[in-house]
Amino acid sequence: MFDVTRDDIVGGSLSRALVVLAAPLVAQNFALVAQSVVDLFWVGRLGGTAVAAVGLATVVVALLTVPLQAFFTGSQVVTSQRVGADETTAARRVPFTAAACAVAVAAVLGAALVVGADAVAGLFTDDAAVRRLAANYLTAYAFALVAVAASDTLESGFTGWGDTTAALYVNLVAIVVNVVLDPLLILGWWVFPRLELFGAALATAVGYAVGAALALALAARGRQGFELTRAALRPHLDTAREVVDVGLPIAGQSSGRQVARLGMIWIVSAVGGPAALAAYHIGSQVATVAFVPAQGLAQAATSVVGQNLGAEQPSRARRATWVGAAIAAVGLTVFGALQWVVPAPIAHVFVPDLSGQALEYTVLYIQILAYGYWALGVIYAVEAGFNGAGNTDVSMYSTLAQYWAVRLPVALVGAYVLDLGVAAVFWGVTLSNVAAAVWLAGYFYRSADGGMLARAADEAAASD
Repeated sequence: MFDVTRDDIVGGSLSRALVVLAAPLVAQNFALVAQSVVDLFWVGRLGGTAVAAVGLATVVVALLTVPLQAFFTGSQVVTSQRVGADETTAARRVPFTAAACAVAVAAVLGAALVVGADAVAGLFTDDAAVRRLAANYLTAYAFALVAVAASDTLESGFTGWGDTTAALYVNLVAIVVNVVLDPLLILGWWVFPRLELFGAALATAVGYAVGAALALALAARGRQGFELTRAALRPHLDTAREVVDVGLPIAGQSSGRQVARLGMIWIVSAVGGPAALAAYHIGSQVATVAFVPAQGLAQAATSVVGQNLGAEQPSRARRATWVGAAIAAVGLTVFGALQWVVPAPIAHVFVPDLSGQALEYTVLYIQILAYGYWALGVIYAVEAGFNGAGNTDVSMYSTLAQYWAVRLPVALVGAYVLDLGVAAVFWGVTLSNVAAAVWLAGYFYRSADGGMLARAADEAAASD
């Protein structure tokens, strides 16, 4: 069912290629959501202080993984272009070169985290207990950073190759190992010591290490030409440079988004207090689930666009982008309509005892979010078109404008100047999504007409 070859991607049905490639990625992303829920369940057995500590540590972890995203995206995009150009030898070395670079960067970040975990935790809280627990979690997560760097970079290589089933296997194994180890290491079940939050992070580290080992094993066996060879393992500086050039703007995009989200949390808390903060968090979780299919489709579209450009078919790459945008927009519109009709039941799925003003704010936010879901589908798909062409800087600039030029200003002006309260903050999210969808779609249309994809195809074909 999930078998798609290079010939299918560069010569078959685009809608089929996108959907079939996306299916394992969607399953993978849903599994990641489930993993977060399971982790929270076991950490919750340690009490509210432990949950708060992990929540704090998660912010730090998100920032630490930003530099690694350059290698994840760079590996997928460059691999896809090499595969499309039928340069198998060059394509093989991309994921392994990217993984080596990612592991080196992660090792440096991890070492710094081990040394400074307590000081870093202290930047976010004055509570001694939360700080101590967060530092324990971060110390163990230093090992997870290296494992995540290896596993996710190799997984991105499989995705770029068009083998999203292998990427699913790698991620599922990492998740299953993590979930199994959680109660053993956190609570000290069976013969294992009770490590609490240190154990939670260690379970993640072991899970991703096993995932990385599986990725290497699959590559050693050889899948659709993605094969572990001596030539692929040989360091190649030009490949490393190309991976970084493509992926670095994605790291900038992620860092800008993360910092802006912290700003939004501050505004929500200042304007609406704990009730609004709870609503914002619940709405974000609902949206995360809703966007999983669109994100999987975007990952697939990046590979499809990249391979078609490598095969010197810019018009087909252009069509793949618009087909992906249409599928994502329609799907999210349907989900958004359902969300608008039954917001309260959806909120209660996440927090069963939600009531009062927190429920009122949550219903409001969930309905406001629904108006802009179609726009998120367009954003993901059109960004995939730019990313597949190697123009990842467009995605970075668009995201920075979306958050810093629209979302934060609309929230601040609406809440403090127009005195519209927390509703203005919620509308800032949706309006920024719609604005970004409009300007991205318009710019892609204009750029494609101006020969952007044709130039990317020439560059991909000329690369060695």
